[in-house]
Amino acid sequence: MRLDLYQQETAAIARLQSEVLDEVRERLAAGEHLSCLEENGLLHALQILIENAIGKSKQLLKAAGEPVPVSAYDSFAALACRHSAVRDNIEAWNAVIGIRSRIVHDYMNIDMRKIYVLIQEDGYRFVVDFLLDASL
Repeated sequence: MRLDLYQQETAAIARLQSEVLDEVRERLAAGEHLSCLEENGLLHALQILIENAIGKSKQLLKAAGEPVPVSAYDSFAALACRHSAVRDNIEAWNAVIGIRSRIVHDYMNIDMRKIYVLIQEDGYRFVVDFLLDASL
């Protein structure tokens, strides 16, 4: 797939998942509680958003003729060498990749209080910004 088309698709997915997370943030700010179904939707939106960013990082490396690592952590480490926006947030990238891994592989040990804090503090916004940034 052409990189520009890939970027359009990742941006569309980012906008959709961001809307879900923004709605959750607003509900939490209003003191509302989420049902189990809504918590699962929150986790799914985070997972999709982060996986979307991992995919974009690998596509950017591929388009630059760079080796594409299997590991998401390694992909962002390689991308950080090329893009200061990623380099400046590498610790945050490692943290959200860890969240995604926990959602997918270690789902019995998810601390929803930490997920709520991430949402309330808009801690996913940099992922959305990365996905919407067509200049990368």
